[in-house]
Amino acid sequence: MSNRGWQTHWQKHPGVRSGEQLTLGERAADRMRSIMGSWPFVFSFFAVMILWAVANSLFYLGGKNGRHGFDPYPYILLNLFLSMLAGVQAAALLIAAKRSDAVASEIAMHTERNTEEIKGLVRDNTALTAQVKANTDLLQEIHRHVTALSPAAGTAEADPMR
Repeated sequence: MSNRGWQTHWQKHPGVRSGEQLTLGERAADRMRSIMGSWPFVFSFFAVMILWAVANSLFYLGGKNGRHGFDPYPYILLNLFLSMLAGVQAAALLIAAKRSDAVASEIAMHTERNTEEIKGLVRDNTALTAQVKANTDLLQEIHRHVTALSPAAGTAEADPMR
């Protein structure tokens, strides 16, 4: 995927399936969301609308015997195309929203798993800390070991227990 500023990077999240893990429909929904939800798409759409109006007006002005363009005012053919586009786009946006919900769900599940794992590690650390505090001999041995490794070993500042 290219590094355009208008694209998102959720697919790099470790908890979100991507690439070959996705179905064809999921890949299509991701691509559609990336394209239709972008400024280049909006500007391209406006460009097509303007080109339609300009081309139709030029045909109207250059027409002979009745002077009409390929889509006479009030642009009936253009209205038909826009209505069809709106119908298809509504379904496309629902598909893209459904895929966004799936991505958000995958991220939430990943976060929950990580949170539970971290809670377990904190419980283990708390239990070990309680054991160390309960055993003052072990605490003093750890302190001596840490102070022996410090750069200021042997100085009064290195051993606050003196």
